[in-house]
Amino acid sequence: MTVKLKKPKKYAVARNATLLAAFGLIGSFSLAKANDELIKLEKEPGQWVMQNKNYANTRYSELNQINTKNVSHLRLAWSFSTGALRGHEGGPLVVGTTMYVHSAYPNHVYALDLTQKPYAIKWQYTPVQNSQAVAVACCDVVNRGLAYANGKIFMVTLDGQVIALDANTGKELWKAKHADVTKGETITGAPLVVKDKVLVGVSGGEFGVRGRVGAYDINTGNRVWLAYSQGPDEEVLIDSDFNKEFPQHGGPGDGTKTWPGEQWKLGGGTTWGWYSYDPALDLFYYGTGNPGTWNAEQRKGGDNKWSCTIFARRPDTGKARWAYQMTPWDAWDYDGINEMILPDLTVKGKKTPCLVHFDRNGFAYVLDRRTGQLIEAQPFVYENWAKEISKENDRPVEIPEKRTKQGVDTKGICPNSMGGKDQQPAAFSPQTGLFYVPTNNMCMNYEGVEATYTAGAPYVGANVLMYSGHEGKDDYYGAFICYDALKGKRVWEIHEHFPVWSGPVVTAGGLAFYGTMDGWFKAVDIKTGKVLWQQKLGSGIIGNPITFLGPDKKQYVAVYSGVGGWFGIAVAQNLPPDDPYAGLGAVGVAYQAGLPKATTIGGELYVFSLE
Repeated sequence: MTVKLKKPKKYAVARNATLLAAFGLIGSFSLAKANDELIKLEKEPGQWVMQNKNYANTRYSELNQINTKNVSHLRLAWSFSTGALRGHEGGPLVVGTTMYVHSAYPNHVYALDLTQKPYAIKWQYTPVQNSQAVAVACCDVVNRGLAYANGKIFMVTLDGQVIALDANTGKELWKAKHADVTKGETITGAPLVVKDKVLVGVSGGEFGVRGRVGAYDINTGNRVWLAYSQGPDEEVLIDSDFNKEFPQHGGPGDGTKTWPGEQWKLGGGTTWGWYSYDPALDLFYYGTGNPGTWNAEQRKGGDNKWSCTIFARRPDTGKARWAYQMTPWDAWDYDGINEMILPDLTVKGKKTPCLVHFDRNGFAYVLDRRTGQLIEAQPFVYENWAKEISKENDRPVEIPEKRTKQGVDTKGICPNSMGGKDQQPAAFSPQTGLFYVPTNNMCMNYEGVEATYTAGAPYVGANVLMYSGHEGKDDYYGAFICYDALKGKRVWEIHEHFPVWSGPVVTAGGLAFYGTMDGWFKAVDIKTGKVLWQQKLGSGIIGNPITFLGPDKKQYVAVYSGVGGWFGIAVAQNLPPDDPYAGLGAVGVAYQAGLPKATTIGGELYVFSLE
């Protein structure tokens, strides 16, 4: 793979006008579109205004004060308790000289003034919620973070609210209801602002929830459009030019006719992952989750579109321009919600706008983000459920004995349901043209069982036993890897005892920062994978580190600690080891790996700088 490289810019301080915009202090000025502001702010190396740094989800920073030569001098500058325990995913935002911090349920939000050494709390907000959300939340009560635009902070709550706050004061400006906990619906994914709309998904694929994405006006909170993952075309919002270049990927009517009867109404396809956006194409991208139930035989009769699918939609209308399904008729819980990274790569000598996606099913996909054309798809972890992704029809060539069935305990499937990678986002460095990917190394036994739907009750339909990779032969459960997406090869890898559930940040200083589930925060050389620095934190790390420039013009690196998430649920919820199938299989594998003896619950923000 060849990538046009630009000489990294030196770190920069935001100009006064940008800082004023970031503080929301320019009410007398007119910002034409919120994304115009964000496009400017995402290019400021000193700020971190979106969860994955920019619309392209690269998680790359041009800051280079902290680099391979001096990172060994990194020390803790300050820390901050979030006031919540359980899993802390996502990361804080830094807009101007204010840091916005979020927590797991009950979803506290704090604004920290960084001009006051080390900080002062400007405001705090905790939403009033329906506590029933805790009981129906699958795989921990996490929240993947906040969004910012036009002087407002946007948050989602576990019980399904979308809330806009004044970024200066914390005053509640509006709130809307997007999910219904009585039906098992929650929200854990981070929102994304595009133009004058905030895009919001839904969680609850294990409760027979029908996945969807909604767009809300950032000024009023009114819902502008709603697009379902499956169902009639008018509800999925299929556009007239949908998949016109590659009709073999699916077409009109597939949202119902690829399901038996009306099973699509309970079809999952939830939308709890990461969103990205290409302003030049005016398309936003996201993935959908597993179909409901996990028992594939109850959904027999087609591909179950559009579960486990990448969608490209037009943000003004929600209309789908194209869609590509990674795992047709999913039988393994291979959600497709993982992040879509949007680099321009040189494909066959031509610069091509690409979308790179590391899927739960173990394959890394490279698509042309204009049309959904499949360019490359190769395994990035050990997998044994498919021989390959066919270059003739772009579908997986399955290994029949690994397809799960009702009443049959299918053994030794790799990867397990947590995937070659779960939601923890990868990063891309334009310096190297390579991807830095947190991965899992686990396999499973899987038995489909009949499931009966009751609103608000689990609708799973599977017994899953999980263990380490290579059919249980490995003594490690995760790895942090450097990956060449077009060649389909690992460049280097670092084995970690536990799954790497922390999304990295890569920098112009030649570093990648990531955390481990037993609480080690590490900095590695992006060219060699050599660990250059590490620090033990108070709890396991499943958050995504960020880097920013403080008001003192120093570079800082920040990360949450607070173990949890699917793999960490045994620790987060203090579950006993008696039932290895509990937590959708997470309890057995967590105790096998020894996580409950390696870390404890927490909820802390740590901020580092050079001494």
